[in-house]
Amino acid sequence: MSENRLRYTVLMEQNEDGGYTVTVPSLPGCISEGSTWEDALANIEEAIAGYLEVARKLRMPIPVEVSVSLNTINAV
Repeated sequence: MSENRLRYTVLMEQNEDGGYTVTVPSLPGCISEGSTWEDALANIEEAIAGYLEVARKLRMPIPVEVSVSLNTINAV
């Protein structure tokens, strides 16, 4: 039995305190944080897995990737 892997774009924003907030535009309400880049990525992976698990249990459709416009004016 083959396993399908889903891929989602994550948006990571550095907070004023130095930590990071991560959101997944394709999964409304899926948000996480981490004190480092690596922690934030690990935490959002766990949040995505939980989001999809709940969606499957509730027999809700699994969201697919959506395009996101990025504002790069303030990007470093």
